[in-house]
Formats: sequence, structure tokens, C-alpha cells
Amino acid sequence: MSDVDRYRDAAFRENTRRSYQSAVRHFEVEWGGFLPATSDAVARYLSDYAPTLSPNTLKHRLSALSRWHQEHGFADPTKSLLVRDVLKGARALHPAPPKQARPLQLDVLEHVDAWLANEVELARSRDDRPVVLRALRDRSLILLGFWRGFRADELSRLMVEQIEVRSGDGLRCYLPRSKGDRAFSGRYFECPALPKLCPVTAYTKWVAEAELSQGAVFRRVSRTGQVGRSGLHPGSFVPLLRRIFASACVVDAQIYTSHSLRRGFAGWARNSGWDLKEMMDYVGWADVKSAMRYLDERDLAVKARFANAFETEGKSGER
Repeated sequence: MSDVDRYRDAAFRENTRRSYQSAVRHFEVEWGGFLPATSDAVARYLSDYAPTLSPNTLKHRLSALSRWHQEHGFADPTKSLLVRDVLKGARALHPAPPKQARPLQLDVLEHVDAWLANEVELARSRDDRPVVLRALRDRSLILLGFWRGFRADELSRLMVEQIEVRSGDGLRCYLPRSKGDRAFSGRYFECPALPKLCPVTAYTKWVAEAELSQGAVFRRVSRTGQVGRSGLHPGSFVPLLRRIFASACVVDAQIYTSHSLRRGFAGWARNSGWDLKEMMDYVGWADVKSAMRYLDERDLAVKARFANAFETEGKSGER
């Protein structure tokens, strides 16, 4: 690979690059299309999958095909009026509500954390080091993911040498890149120490037990208690969380995802009186539209209107 190709690849997040490759492969292999494609072929591709794929997925497939044609110097068929009309028609005929992860409520977080803490104590009593390590890792992952609102890929890229712990105060971690950081300028994230459910204490205990001084924070732990050298893959976080929740007897454990941590924190912060700007600055949302997807703002507004109406009605009845 030339230096030009290496730097060019670095301009895209690994997840984006893989998803684009998968989308192009789907067009060529699963559907049997040819590249470069015509606008007619792309329109037929959309119409074939419109009944089964969400509009957002179709839009992502178009982005991947558009990128392929631009990279290889061909006219972009996805920009044609025909393709735009077919995509618009797919939205009209097959409307689909956006899928959102169930937010992790604070009482569920407390329950899972208490269960993991108990697992650590039981494992220590029987000298079961692999279980101790996994439970400490999982506590740190869940608490840090919740209180910092981190995505799975951000958790997977946390490095021990880029985290500074200030005893009794909190921790500061650096991420050289994240989803909202389009310019790859990097950003520091602060996380406070808390009187309970403390992510700083959980992180410190995990790193100390695993004897980590550098490299990825969250890693695989083998059956014999060996800590892996590389970080957990972002795609492994959802099944990992669901296994933890199921073991802790959380109801409907299989509907939680890694985004449940982020949405859970957003809901907690909103209910605790944070304003939108504070939340955007803390979590790292680049725009209001991104933040609102996590807040269920419409539901909150509707509930507030009903509450105000009943309160007004009650006061008038007292007279």
C-alpha cells in the first residue's frame, strides 16, 4: 500500500469503510449488479429491496455506491432524478420508525452493578481469577460507558496511557478520533468520581487487577484468566452486554444494545435538569438533531402538557 492510499484510508473510520465495502458487495454479489452501474440498475436495486430494507439502509447503500463510482472516476448514477424519486417513493410506501435502543434506566444500572460486585466477591472467595477479571472489566465498561455516554467504538479505542486518574476527583481520557470529530482533531473527556456507581473506582480496580499499563483498556479474558493484548471489537459489545444483563436477570435483556448506555445517560441527565447545551458539550453531540434522537423530547413535552393540564384542572376544582 502506498503512502497516499494509507493516508486516504485513514480519512475514514474503520466501521464506515467496512460497511461501504459490504454494501458494494451486496449490490454485486447478492443482487447480481454490475459496476460501474447505470441509474436504471440502481433504481431497480432500490425497488427490489424497498419492501424489506429501511429507508436509512437504502440511503446508506446509495452512499456506498456513490463513493465507489467517484473513487474509480465514473459518473455517479445515484445522483440521477430517477434514483432520488425511487428512494423518496420507498419512504412513502414503506415508512419505518427509526429503531432506537432501550435506554438503560438508573435502577437497572444499580441492579446490574450490584450483581457484578457480588460476582467479584463470590469469585474471590473461591479463588476464581477469570471470573474476577471479567466482572471487574464489565463493571468498568458499563459504568464508564453510561456516565460518559460513550459509543461502543469509543470504548473499544480507549487506551490506558491516554487516561489520567485524579484520586478523589475523576479521570480524564483522550480519544484521537470519534464519530462526531470529522476533522480528527481529537478530544479530551472528563469523568467525575461519584459517591456510588463510580466509573473512576471501577476503572481503577479493573486496570490494577489486570495489571494494565498501556494498550487497550477493555480486552478479552480467557477461561484461564489470561488478559488479551488487543481491545474488544466494537461488534462484541452488544452480545457481551446482553449476556451480562441476562445473567443478572434483567427483564428483556436481549433488547438492550451498547447505545442503551448512551441513551440511558441522556435520559438521566435530562431528568436531572441538564439543559440541552450542557448535554451536547458533555457527550460530544455536534448538532441539536443528533442530541434530540436520544432524548425522547416529544414524549417529555407531551407528558408535561398533560401534567400541567391536570394540575390546572385540580386547582380550579378546589375553588
